[in-house]
Amino acid sequence: MPKQPSPELYEVLAALGDPVRLDIVRQLAERGEVPCRGFGLELAKSTLSHHFKVLREAGLVGARSEGTSLMNYLERDGIERRFPGLLIGVLGAKPRRRRG
Repeated sequence: MPKQPSPELYEVLAALGDPVRLDIVRQLAERGEVPCRGFGLELAKSTLSHHFKVLREAGLVGARSEGTSLMNYLERDGIERRFPGLLIGVLGAKPRRRRG
């Protein structure tokens, strides 16, 4: 199987630009490994799967099987090697409040 090219910065930023995906990344940074349904998100399974796919393709999230669960984890070391300080900058920023 050929190795996939490493994601570019714009792909990582696009993945983090979605509020749901940013929430997933923040939860993984705080909690460590989390099963797919352990994020407290009320989304359809297909929608959640899409978000995880985007995060995996951007190199932000990895997953491993544990019994019948898929455990997700933040690919912190890989992102830090490719884009030093990015996660600290993104995760250190406070979430913006929605107007309304």
